[in-house]
Amino acid sequence: MRNFNVILTIVLLLIAMRFAGAAVPSHAVIFMYHRFGDPRYPSTNTRTGQFAAQLDWLARNHYQVWALPRIVDDLQADRPIPDHVVGITVDGAFRSMYEHAFPLLESRHLPFTVFVSSDDIDRQRPDFMTWGELRDLLAHGGTIANDSADSGHLAFRRPGESERSWAARVRADILRGQQRLQAELGAQVNTQPRLFAYPYGEFSARLAGIVTALGFAAFGQQSGVLAAPLDVRAMPRFPINQHYGSVSQFALRAAALPMPIRAVQPWDPEVTRDNPPRLQVTLVPGAIPPAALHCYLDGPPLEITWLDAEQTRFVTHASSPLPAGHDRYDCTARVNGRYYWYSHMWVMPPR
Repeated sequence: MRNFNVILTIVLLLIAMRFAGAAVPSHAVIFMYHRFGDPRYPSTNTRTGQFAAQLDWLARNHYQVWALPRIVDDLQADRPIPDHVVGITVDGAFRSMYEHAFPLLESRHLPFTVFVSSDDIDRQRPDFMTWGELRDLLAHGGTIANDSADSGHLAFRRPGESERSWAARVRADILRGQQRLQAELGAQVNTQPRLFAYPYGEFSARLAGIVTALGFAAFGQQSGVLAAPLDVRAMPRFPINQHYGSVSQFALRAAALPMPIRAVQPWDPEVTRDNPPRLQVTLVPGAIPPAALHCYLDGPPLEITWLDAEQTRFVTHASSPLPAGHDRYDCTARVNGRYYWYSHMWVMPPR
């Protein structure tokens, strides 16, 4: 038995050495938050103490926090980005961000991006910031970007709405949101580059086509790592809330690497038939050990079926249909203490 354990250890070491040299492209981890210190909404809230601990961990471990426009610009231009670069984003422009998170970021001189739904600000809803407070963010290291005007479920057509009417409504909503940002905050706001966040993280190939045709680089809410070459149709971010806000969980995500993927089928997350959806992924040969790969859907691992002897192409799917709304498959592979990470969003139209 002892000899077997020695042999097994040697084999595992050889495997680790084989995959240790896999090239990793320039990349950055982007974190996404909503509310801070607001226990009414635990699924989108991060405790203020958790956020402070996360920022302190980044400093202790020599991570660099870069402004989101800089990260997107550098990856689009294929300029090298050092390892351990992260970005901080906040969706919704909730007042709790201004009251609890902004002081922590400002005192540490850290850049951040807030995605704003302009209608919430215009209507002076008490749970949201004011235009004056957003100007304060801009003056102290913040970037303000577009989360649409009314923050609706843009990926779905309304009852009785035609495809053409849907597309016109979506374009008008996104452009109105951008126009309000520039009217209130300045003509140069959110222009270099133009950044957009899909409300609720919901997108489809049709919606992504509209967004990119309008000149926006867009973010979803699916976990993963930004990497070159950059696909700006629906860039990943790691959602953080109080349930996944411990320093240990945060550290795993901060150290994540982009899954070495050559192709994904389908790219379009919209599920119109064949539910549960089937995901097929082609990996870069030799980049990760196949045994390290696992995929999940809110629970035990999903079954993975390899389609070739080299174990570079696999398929996975849920065991039962996904409900209306949105969901995702998370695929990870731990290699040398760090996780390669990829999440695939699925969007199911209301029945």
